[in-house]
This record gives sequence, structure tokens and C-alpha cells, in this order.
Amino acid sequence: MSLSTATAEQLETLPGVGPALARAITEFRDKNGGFSSVDQLRDVNGIGERRFADLQPVVRP
Repeated sequence: MSLSTATAEQLETLPGVGPALARAITEFRDKNGGFSSVDQLRDVNGIGERRFADLQPVVRP
């Protein structure tokens, strides 16, 4: 799933992502002009190492 184009509803289908985290991801994307790297997920409030490890294999910038 693309972090740069997915809707909040689509992001909620990812492991460990609920409405608040989906909103944080889309807000980060809007402020920063999208994602150029999956590693930028670490900069989203609410994503720690464990959640990042779950998301890394199933998303792309």
C-alpha cells in the first residue's frame, strides 16, 4: 500500500493502525509533501519501533 496515496480508511486496514494513527499518517503526509521513504513513518507520532516493524513490509512510499 502506498503511504503517499492511501486514504485514511485504507490505512486503517494495516496492522495496528486505527483511526487516530491513520489521521496522523495523512497529516504527516500533507505537511511534508508525501513520503519519499518508508523510514519516514518513524517520524509519525504514534509509530514506535514495534509498529514500524509490522508496517514496513506491507507499505511503500
